[in-house]
Amino acid sequence: MTSYGMAPRGLPAYRDMNVLRWLAAYTASVTGDVVYFLALSWSATRAAGPSQVGLVIAAGALPRAVLMLGGGVVADRFGPRRVAVAGDATRCVVILAAAATVLLISPNLWLLIPVALVFGVVDAVFMPAVGALPPRITAPEQLARVQGMRGLSIRLSNAVGPLLAGVVLATGGAAAALAVAGALFAVSLALLLTVRVPPLVSIPRTASARSELVDGLRYIRRHRMLAPLVTVIGLSEMCFSGPVAAGLVLLADERGWGAAGMGWIASAFSVGAAAAALLLAVRARVPRAGPAMSGALFITAVGAVALGHARSLPYAVAFGALIGLTSGITAAVTGALVQTETDPRYLGRVTSVTTLCALGLAPVFFPVAGVTVAVCGAAMFFTVCGGICLLAAVFGVAVPVLRRAELQKPGAEPAPSASASPPESASPSAPAPPSESASTSESASAER
Repeated sequence: MTSYGMAPRGLPAYRDMNVLRWLAAYTASVTGDVVYFLALSWSATRAAGPSQVGLVIAAGALPRAVLMLGGGVVADRFGPRRVAVAGDATRCVVILAAAATVLLISPNLWLLIPVALVFGVVDAVFMPAVGALPPRITAPEQLARVQGMRGLSIRLSNAVGPLLAGVVLATGGAAAALAVAGALFAVSLALLLTVRVPPLVSIPRTASARSELVDGLRYIRRHRMLAPLVTVIGLSEMCFSGPVAAGLVLLADERGWGAAGMGWIASAFSVGAAAAALLLAVRARVPRAGPAMSGALFITAVGAVALGHARSLPYAVAFGALIGLTSGITAAVTGALVQTETDPRYLGRVTSVTTLCALGLAPVFFPVAGVTVAVCGAAMFFTVCGGICLLAAVFGVAVPVLRRAELQKPGAEPAPSASASPPESASPSAPAPPSESASTSESASAER
């Protein structure tokens, strides 16, 4: 296993070139993801018809969800930067090879399914690794700001990616779109290679990968802050990691607003989320992070119920913007709290669990959304979503450690870990992670 020192205090995140290089790499990667998925769906539609698109997408989504926790183990064992670089390189090679193949022969399911499968496996390793990098490259008090910057990156990628994919698909076809996605992964790879992290210290590995996975899950379960925090993340993402997107389509259809109405609501949601990300990127920290998280969840719950019962499109658009704003605040605050509280040795495994909550389980809830709306109507579906968010808010208020949760103030010393006790499976002979002072010299030389 490897262990890293935490990044030393220095420049604000938006002026730190190391952080900005990571952010640019992340933006290129997410944009490449968007272009790739649209090119894959388009190719599947042309090759086998709309009925087979779901099969191709599932071929990538299933291994990503199943292997996500294992990806966290790999990130902790070999180091998140090394794993992220290897993941980007593999994705680049696979997608460029697929582009060359599609250029030579017509796309078919026997080509698209293996590509989706390999991409999903690599994604399961890449996502926990790249998500675990921020605490390595910035100070703890900058993590909320970095989460806001990351949110802006995602919104930008989700806005630019479809436009870029549409233009390239229309002018050059699927091969050109896949080539563009591969080029974006190459850009991400080049930028990741320039990101510097504090020096790693090798720790002898005696445990198996399975033991390390169990150790990571045990670490979360025993941690006074992380255990309830991951529960809140799971509850809040249960509705907003995909099902609401499906619910919006069904709500617009039920109300007679059509595709244009659905687009207005979805755009309002994105604008609200971008506003939340911008707010957090500008502010140095979120005061009283625990109550802020629970309050945002409560407002999200009210907004979800109101959206489901809205009878006019303008009201629905307004509630969509409100939900985007408050859910964006919740995601950034919980992400910063997780990365602040987690021992550096477990960041990959903890990130894999939260990523699984946010993205990996979305395909499971899509059919649930469809069945609920078909049987009970869109209003009931959004009421259930609001009820789940309300449960998460109440849980955040009821658990004392969450109610008192704070993000580190600029210039303050790191708070002691909230972990109740070290994991049982930790090797007693393993040296402790390097102290902050031990990693300062190399990190300082990496700063501009």
